[in-house]
Amino acid sequence: MRLKLSYLSRVKQAQTMTEESILQGCLDNLPFAQEELYKRFSPKMLGVCYRYAHSREDAEDMLQEGFIKVYAQIQQFKGSGSLEGWIRKIIVHTCINLLKKNKKFSDSVDLVYASNIKINENCIPSMLQAKQVVDCIRLLPIGYRTVLNLYAIEGYSHKEISSILEIEESTSRSQYTRARGLLEDILIKKRILQKPRENVSMVSIK
Repeated sequence: MRLKLSYLSRVKQAQTMTEESILQGCLDNLPFAQEELYKRFSPKMLGVCYRYAHSREDAEDMLQEGFIKVYAQIQQFKGSGSLEGWIRKIIVHTCINLLKKNKKFSDSVDLVYASNIKINENCIPSMLQAKQVVDCIRLLPIGYRTVLNLYAIEGYSHKEISSILEIEESTSRSQYTRARGLLEDILIKKRILQKPRENVSMVSIK
């Protein structure tokens, strides 16, 4: 009976914990606060990992590695932005670091600059968070997928991506251009996106 009351008390405490109290508990290295931080943010962060990973198992490994870093670096969070955004940044960088250890990633991310690729300018960006589209993004070659995620979803510039991935800025641009072109083809083949008729224009790469 005592164990049951203790469990119910912990559940109630977790439900009433504010983000500030969870953060303070993590700063004090309290296991209960760390557990609550994980419960609140891990579902969304697993979705982030899944976009970069080869499989769900890889995504779960990335998530675990990422949260280890979150706990270790929690003192560095200064409150200038959202806690979720800060955690997400660590998770993304963890995913990238793990990918960079993979030789296939190193080989696929450093390709010759692509030019004159015609794709529909406005067909994809607003759809990028939909589950069907996320599944299609995962069908892209790993280099294309990574740059597309970083640029179109995470909001990094090509200059920042070139630094993160240790590639030329022009390579980041080419990977993104190719990724969008391939993604559009996949979406059309799966009938998620209608094939454009004649309104095809050159994309202005930022």
